[in-house]
Amino acid sequence: MEFPIIYTNVWDLFFGVPLIFVLTQFLKTLFHVKPIFVPNLAIGLGIVLSIFISHQYNIFAGLFMGWFYGYGAIGTHATLKTTLNAYRKKQSKKLGIDINAKQQTFLQKNN
Repeated sequence: MEFPIIYTNVWDLFFGVPLIFVLTQFLKTLFHVKPIFVPNLAIGLGIVLSIFISHQYNIFAGLFMGWFYGYGAIGTHATLKTTLNAYRKKQSKKLGIDINAKQQTFLQKNN
């Protein structure tokens, strides 16, 4: 079996992953997707976008790169979420707010 040659280009870096990230966030808010299914949504969108748009003539390249688009969007989401949580924690310490009390209130309201 010969492995396909997969070419990556600027589209992958500047449009592929951010587009998957934005579409995932849009669909998550529009259809109220449970957080456990969001990574699967990102991978699915990445594969579909890659197969039908970026690598139309090679199914293996489409699956392979779609997997990377999805996981790139998942990594971007995790990085932004971690950074935002760390910033909020730092600001709450600076202002003297007990973040754990706020989190407990939030959890009680959402359960």
